[in-house]
Amino acid sequence: MEVRNTSAVTEFVLLGFPSLYHVRSLCFSVVLLMYSLSMLGNGFILLLVFVDPRLQTPMYGFLCNLAFLEICYSSTVVPKLLQTFVSARTTISYRCCMAQSFFIFCLGMIELLLLTVMSFDRYIAICHPLRYPVIMTKALCFQLAIGSWLGGFLDLLFQGITVWTLPFCDSNVIDHYFCDIGPVLSLSCSDTHLLELVGLLLGSFLVLITLLLIVVSYIYIISTILRIPSASGRQKAFSTCTSHLTVVSITYGAIMVMYIRPNARSSFHFTKAVALLNTLIAPTLNPFIYTIRNAEVKQAFRRAVYTKGICFQEKLFSGSNASREAHT
Repeated sequence: MEVRNTSAVTEFVLLGFPSLYHVRSLCFSVVLLMYSLSMLGNGFILLLVFVDPRLQTPMYGFLCNLAFLEICYSSTVVPKLLQTFVSARTTISYRCCMAQSFFIFCLGMIELLLLTVMSFDRYIAICHPLRYPVIMTKALCFQLAIGSWLGGFLDLLFQGITVWTLPFCDSNVIDHYFCDIGPVLSLSCSDTHLLELVGLLLGSFLVLITLLLIVVSYIYIISTILRIPSASGRQKAFSTCTSHLTVVSITYGAIMVMYIRPNARSSFHFTKAVALLNTLIAPTLNPFIYTIRNAEVKQAFRRAVYTKGICFQEKLFSGSNASREAHT
């Protein structure tokens, strides 16, 4: 198959959600609110872990990586989505489109790897609690985190071969709100069935192998929890995993619907709706999922507020004393 880059396309047009154009102001407001909550929520996690030494553990270190990834993921997609509700014709240059497609896939793969690493961390913490400090050292945690990010960017090899070298002719309208692989492939002049098959096989392997590792980890975790004699102990142990399981369910469910299907060109309208789970809804919900029922985070937040309150009172008190001394 010939894959010479004979593209005559210099920019693409993103359709977004044309059926919602009559309520675009409401959609813009909702999306902007959710994007702002996502930035604030994930930023809050990063800041809280940074300022509280008690949260600087492997679990919260991986959570910080996930929070930073969610910020990057949303910021790669949502600004263009907002533009589709403001402008009647939203365009994106060829290079920016390819870069967006690359980063979306890279960040998506990194998220799968991070969720897998987090399940391994929970497995060690629950199944081998006495050995946890010895196994999950700072060096290993750093290696696992860096390995997840580097592993995600290996997608450059597949992404560069499949998309960046494709010829695009005539139509430049992408039926999506970002440069997703399916809609982009549908615009190519060449036969992309082989590339779609390779992408399906590679994507299926990456998704299923990480999901299998997570499932195996939780089989051991659940079997260990069930052997805990007290009901309160079982509840406390399982409560540390519910947040992670919720995020895994949302992420893998959306990815399987979006990409693990025979034809990357099919059901664009349905795919756009599902894609909102990963690009907007999940990054907004994840900070709340990980913090609302987390007692350690609540305590850390109270400590941070209490410390800041004491510092403010000391400054206010010292300032008033200095003022009185100056008058005397």
